[in-house]
Amino acid sequence: MLRTPVNDTRMRILEWLKDPAAHFPPDPGTCPTDGVTADAVAAKLGLPRPVADTHLALLAALGLLRSHRIGDRVHYRRDEVRAAEVARIFEKGW
Repeated sequence: MLRTPVNDTRMRILEWLKDPAAHFPPDPGTCPTDGVTADAVAAKLGLPRPVADTHLALLAALGLLRSHRIGDRVHYRRDEVRAAEVARIFEKGW
């Protein structure tokens, strides 16, 4: 799991974060553009939080997600520019 950049779970996370409002309930005290917490991703996946943290950390390390802290929680959102860049690389037959 740790060495494979793309798998079904990470692809689902990326797809959900393309339109987080359609896939996650609103997070009280934050604005929709703030992103989604690891707790919300873990609940949606039906997995323990540490597993979701691992997936999110890998996607962030690849530059596909951006993270920022609000209070004591980290919020994640897609980096659309980087996602488009990676898609172009694969379209060219990398």
